[in-house]
Amino acid sequence: MTFLRQPTRAGVRDAAAKVAAILPASPLFVVDVHGQAVAFKAESLQPMGAFKLRGAWHRLTAIADEDRAKGVVAFSSGNHAQGVAWAARRLGMPCVIVMPADAPKVKRDATLAMGGEVVSYDRKTESREKIAAHLAHARGAVLVPSFDDPWIIEGQGSAGIEAARQAEAQGFGPIERVVVPCGGGGLAAGLALALPDAAIVTAEPEGWDDMARSLDAGWIEPVGEGAPPTACDALQTTRVSERTFEVLARRGATGVAVTEREVRDAQRWAATKLRLVVEPGGAVALAALLSRRVEARPGTLVLLSGGNTDPGDYARVLAGEAAVVAEPA
Repeated sequence: MTFLRQPTRAGVRDAAAKVAAILPASPLFVVDVHGQAVAFKAESLQPMGAFKLRGAWHRLTAIADEDRAKGVVAFSSGNHAQGVAWAARRLGMPCVIVMPADAPKVKRDATLAMGGEVVSYDRKTESREKIAAHLAHARGAVLVPSFDDPWIIEGQGSAGIEAARQAEAQGFGPIERVVVPCGGGGLAAGLALALPDAAIVTAEPEGWDDMARSLDAGWIEPVGEGAPPTACDALQTTRVSERTFEVLARRGATGVAVTEREVRDAQRWAATKLRLVVEPGGAVALAALLSRRVEARPGTLVLLSGGNTDPGDYARVLAGEAAVVAEPA
């Protein structure tokens, strides 16, 4: 498919400059995993707890001044919602978020606290895309997708520009491979543009590994019927976009899937070794490394993409119990 505007590495660099002008870089930790030094980018420590503000800021600042008064509409289970709400509040723009009724309360409350208006929908019977499109049309607002947008992809890729600079400054060496959580693929595609010499490996929960299967097949494979429940609410995307798939396929990216148990193990490891709270969806790349589904090797960067987790669920995970999982869409 041909798109009117393609995400580019130049756009990623522009986004990185925008983000650097308003925020300090998120920390980069280097820790031993299976006898190998691995770099971890802690996007869980962003002001709203996830990498999503990068794409939101890049997208909203690209909206013409005369159009900002009508605001934006987005759809999200929580992290993109918070990123858009955070950026909209800073820019003084109205913001409406279409959010599933069963989204984690911590994410819904945070979105409301940042001034976002939340419109709920039923994952099983309603289309968030249709609801958001209708609201945007009715209000004359700009629709801000969570991953299928060139500005969003470029914005998320700014994390790679930051990480490369930090790795060099810390003497870690060049980044040769990136292991990244993947829902719709916006972060993974952005990193592929930001780090053209690095191999890209996407990580997803089992049963929701449509990007991995799509990259293996050479065409888009949606999540099938009967997908299992998962604690990774942020990664319950039923079909990746042609835009993100095209970027990753062109780069020869590959993907892996991890189990719910491996995700919980990764959350506990992050708490113990890095002193970080990481939500289930934000821990899948770490889970892939710890489980050896992806081998640790020199130059490996792992994205810890978010830390917005329900306190009760997180307490159960730390206690070695299974957290409550979200039902499939």
